[in-house]
Amino acid sequence: METQCRPQVRCLDPIQGKETRVTVIVRGRAIVAVEDDSYPIPADAAVIPGENLLLAPSLADLYSYSGEPGYEDRETLSQLVKTAIAGGFGDVAILPNTDPPLDQPQTLQWLKQRLNQIEGVNAHHQPPGDPQAENRPDSAPVQCHWWGSVTQGNQGKQLTEWGELDQAGVIGFSDGGAIQDWRLLQRALEYGAIAGKPLALVPLNLSLRGNGVMREGPLAIQLGLPPDPVMSEAAVIASLLELLPHYGTPVHFMRISTARGVELIVQAKSQGLNCTASVNWHHLLLSNEAIAHGLPPHTPHYDPNLRFDPPLGNEGDRLALIEGVKSGVIDAIAVDHQAFTYEEKTQTFAETPPGAIGYELVLPCLWQGLVEKNLITPMALWRALSTNPRRCLGLPEVSNSRILFDPDQAWTLKRGTLQTSAYNSPWWNHSLKGRVVAWES
Repeated sequence: METQCRPQVRCLDPIQGKETRVTVIVRGRAIVAVEDDSYPIPADAAVIPGENLLLAPSLADLYSYSGEPGYEDRETLSQLVKTAIAGGFGDVAILPNTDPPLDQPQTLQWLKQRLNQIEGVNAHHQPPGDPQAENRPDSAPVQCHWWGSVTQGNQGKQLTEWGELDQAGVIGFSDGGAIQDWRLLQRALEYGAIAGKPLALVPLNLSLRGNGVMREGPLAIQLGLPPDPVMSEAAVIASLLELLPHYGTPVHFMRISTARGVELIVQAKSQGLNCTASVNWHHLLLSNEAIAHGLPPHTPHYDPNLRFDPPLGNEGDRLALIEGVKSGVIDAIAVDHQAFTYEEKTQTFAETPPGAIGYELVLPCLWQGLVEKNLITPMALWRALSTNPRRCLGLPEVSNSRILFDPDQAWTLKRGTLQTSAYNSPWWNHSLKGRVVAWES
């Protein structure tokens, strides 16, 4: 196994806000040593310039979906873990929207046992004929965390036994979707103050949304798609701002997607409310213009892979979300990874289920789309993908592992280049740059 010496690697410390240069010794796809540049080069090491590489803490994901149990035809738990590792994630938090849902301790115990049974969770998996296999880590630790259901069956009608789920070890509570019963939500805030764990809420009024699938505006009219007004998000955030001062529950606002939503989060934080907020990474890169015109050269207009929940906003929304991340008003960027089958994502735009995969795409796409365009600094990006998600989850902000990222490594998103069998992404068949090439654990 070849040993490489990579001098002058850029090293980020998002906790201290410091950047240094180090020498990284890599054997295979494992980081075996990180030293200052006075470190003597091992005799058997091939010296390869490392100026373009980035060493930084492993990433953390606030919320995503597992296909297992119940939807294994979309993606198995084994595939989810391996695609997360390949994307550089050391912590992932899984929403309770499985079948059965995670509304009872028994489901959580089953998931933990299933995770322990997965062969190769900490070992590199190479799909046959994978041209990128040689550039992936051999092994890496990933810690799975689980959101417990707020309500039974995630139906928004009756609260689960929070005490039992808390004792079983859930990271926090969420239904993974919008809760419409405000009296029930008030009780959840009361219980949450006792549990002391985050309550992750989707700010969405389903009555105001109606059957909307595209953000309300001229493009929705032009394309003939049912509109979803900004107020369907903003009205819920504004109402929660009236409730939160009366409770001590740490509330996390999921999937902020509009400029008005960002303004309301600014208001919440200026009031000193115990809340955090996140944005789905696609909303930082795409606007509803992509639905109208596609993503050249391979993604057509009306592409079902461009349907998200909440829907993509206009360019003003996108820029406001980027500014929110830069300023820290939006604490974190969520992957919101959700695999679907080919049959599910080849329906019409209005009928296809919303969502896309993301673990192996989020870092390279955000690097290309934001960092290389000077819209955000590497430090700010890493805080939003690593330090802050851990803080939102109540985990130590310091990661116990680091990744080596090559932002220049070119690859194409196609079959065999991912660790998951799912491929519902608007970047399918697109040429990308950036890969995690090694892990330190």
